[in-house]
Amino acid sequence: MNRGSLGCLFEIVETLVLTVVIFLVIQTFVAQPYRVEQQSMQHTLEQGQYVLVDKLTPHWDSYSRGDIVVFRPPDADEEDADEVPFIKRVIGTAGDTVEIRAGRVYVNDEVLEEGYLYEDQPTDAGDRDLFEVGEGTLFVMGDHRANSTDSRFFGPIDVTDVVGRAVVRYWPISAFTILQTPRYEGVPLAGAP
Repeated sequence: MNRGSLGCLFEIVETLVLTVVIFLVIQTFVAQPYRVEQQSMQHTLEQGQYVLVDKLTPHWDSYSRGDIVVFRPPDADEEDADEVPFIKRVIGTAGDTVEIRAGRVYVNDEVLEEGYLYEDQPTDAGDRDLFEVGEGTLFVMGDHRANSTDSRFFGPIDVTDVVGRAVVRYWPISAFTILQTPRYEGVPLAGAP
């Protein structure tokens, strides 16, 4: 091989290594693709769709009620990389009181109007669960409540277990959309009078 060929080969290898490093940095610290594996977010997110998870902005913009988040399952070990992350909607943040009455969700004694819920949700007239959301935790629920293992079963999750906020549904391309965070008019923030 002559020097020109070696130089060209070196440039190709250098470009490939730099591309891999940039990809790993972006995926580790900025954004990560995630494939929806569960059916707990139907019809907002369907099984097999892909979302882009923002890992950067939560460092200065904390999670809000209505955000869709990807997180490590509560019983997963740090070493268990094969564990499929969960994806759910934030219902309560630190300081909130979340109560479920007759199938309706109340936060700080105000009912949440949840237009994103999977249709024909069953209501259990007997349920009346009350949860206090502690500091550094989030109360999360799936949009398909009858098909969701969420904070009603395992309690609030630690913010440190959250991978990031789902911001864009990008695949299949026909389902492309920016995921909006709903506004809950009339529901006070934690600690508000």
